[in-house]
Amino acid sequence: MNYYLILKVVHLLAVVAFLGNIATGLFWMKFAVRTDDLKIIQHTASGIIASDRLFTIPGVIIITAGGFGAALYAGIPLLKTGWIFWPIILFSLSGVFFAYKVVPLQSKMKRYLAASISNNNFEKNKFTGLLKQWEFWGFLALVTPVISFFMMILKWPAESPLAW
Repeated sequence: MNYYLILKVVHLLAVVAFLGNIATGLFWMKFAVRTDDLKIIQHTASGIIASDRLFTIPGVIIITAGGFGAALYAGIPLLKTGWIFWPIILFSLSGVFFAYKVVPLQSKMKRYLAASISNNNFEKNKFTGLLKQWEFWGFLALVTPVISFFMMILKWPAESPLAW
């Protein structure tokens, strides 16, 4: 049994689910906002938060374990191989964007929508400001692992700054 290939497949399946979840979250929120129905927007925000708990957070763990496991099993030096080193940096940046920007903004949007529905007092400009910030940080949280994905597939760059 080739454990390297098994770990690589696990890693790639987790990457597909992870990237798909982030991209669809951005899509569904845009789709919901177009309805101008606060209940649909709030429901979508709740769904995105739930899908992050189900796919994004476990995806990070499985991507990391599968990728590190495959590299270690194959004897590939993690920090001296550029196409592994730089994606680790970008994937870590994505995690920072997600944890410190996306998640707090999602929570603020969800609370604001709930309060607006219960008080029947919705200020579109306030919500739009939160939404634009969430879209910006969500986009950065998506584009950094997409770049990582291409770097790993293309095995570029070959060397890292630590390869001396």
